[in-house]
Amino acid sequence: MGKTLALAGNFAAAYASKQINPQVVAAYPITPQTTMMEKFSEYVANGEVDTELVCVESEHSAMSACVGAAAAGGRVITSTAANGLALMFEVVYIASSLRLPITMCVMNRALSGPINIHGDHSDAMGVRDSGWIQIFNENPQEVYDTMFQACKIGEHKDVRLPVMVNLDGFITSHKIERVDTLDDKQVTDYIGPFETMYSLIDTDNPVTYGPLDLFDYYFEHKRQQVEAMKHALPVAKSVMRDYSKQFDRDYDIMEDYYLDDADYAIVTMSSTAGTTKFVVDKLRAEGKKVGLLKLRLFRPFPAEEVREKLAGLKQIAVLDRSDSFGAFGGPLFTEVRNALYELDERPGVVDYVFGLGGRDINAEQITSVYERLMSATERLAGDVNYLGVRGE
Repeated sequence: MGKTLALAGNFAAAYASKQINPQVVAAYPITPQTTMMEKFSEYVANGEVDTELVCVESEHSAMSACVGAAAAGGRVITSTAANGLALMFEVVYIASSLRLPITMCVMNRALSGPINIHGDHSDAMGVRDSGWIQIFNENPQEVYDTMFQACKIGEHKDVRLPVMVNLDGFITSHKIERVDTLDDKQVTDYIGPFETMYSLIDTDNPVTYGPLDLFDYYFEHKRQQVEAMKHALPVAKSVMRDYSKQFDRDYDIMEDYYLDDADYAIVTMSSTAGTTKFVVDKLRAEGKKVGLLKLRLFRPFPAEEVREKLAGLKQIAVLDRSDSFGAFGGPLFTEVRNALYELDERPGVVDYVFGLGGRDINAEQITSVYERLMSATERLAGDVNYLGVRGE
């Protein structure tokens, strides 16, 4: 095994990227992503990677350069956040439509306006239907390990889709924790060489990328993307479980915490899961049957697996770190509630939107959510609440 290091989430992503040693990295700085690319640029300057680092003039150009490099047959990494991801929006769709397995770290951050640089999930949720695989991470260790898993999942011959590695801006991106690393050879052996399927620069076998695709075949090509996402789910399961066995880690598409005998549960993602585990431990010590379901894989959404984990519970609260204006609840709530619809005896499900713009969520607030679930005398009716906002 490698060294044990003290790394912030951004530096964990940069260190993993160094060990991956991609052919091309194209990026543009934006808070709170900047330090990842600054650290990676040091690796380039010191000759520790063979990567061509392309410093572009915008995030739109960053993703455009990644698309070109991936189409030419290179392993490609980039990163961004918030408004940068929004500026990429057009090319994010192009990357997935062209079936290019780019790995992108997104340090999740609130979108303007008003201007805000702190963490919530509104940026990633804004592109949740863009055709990218999305994995959310609780801490720097998960970020580090997920970078390698992302390469294996996206590059799988049955998938060939880009992968978004999400981490909470400042909360995870700048938080320093212990990270158990692998050595370089382990990483190289694990991810293997990049296998090009259709290289744009292979003149002996010419291909076309990005043609005009009107109603004649556009629908069929979108249908192929649907199938690729379906394939991504079992591939992600297999990759994460194999990684766990090979390197003595514990990964899957989701993590259940004291769910086996629970009557009440919270469903959430990313760093908030850590605080929720603390609350679960406290309430369990008091004899209360509470649990947590932490989703790592959000796209493709594992509806059947979520249904199996949550069936039999009495009440569930979903914690959303983003809102869907004009919709009935946040994105995670909508997916979870839909997944449970086919159950004959459905648990009550309520939504709590929290932490917008980086507002802290604490153990007392999460405890209050569990207390409401446990005190309900009848099935909760799917209302939407705002946790931690003034006047609520």
